[in-house]
Amino acid sequence: MSDTGARPSPPSRPPEQRSGCVTALMIVAGVILLLPGLCALLFVFAGIAKTASDDLQFVAACLLVACFGVALIWWAIRRPGS
Repeated sequence: MSDTGARPSPPSRPPEQRSGCVTALMIVAGVILLLPGLCALLFVFAGIAKTASDDLQFVAACLLVACFGVALIWWAIRRPGS
């Protein structure tokens, strides 16, 4: 007699586990990257950065760095294997 039933599949490997230390370091680095963005927002709202193009370019660069900080924190939390 032939076996027409499905064969059981081999057990799958468990997902690779990442150290909690790596996640914590990524979050700390993300928070550090948020600080320039916070300072840029304070400069803008305090009126220190007027309409001079040099100041606005600096503020834009700081906000871009802060966006990378947010992305790093999000990636550290949402990355599979944590």
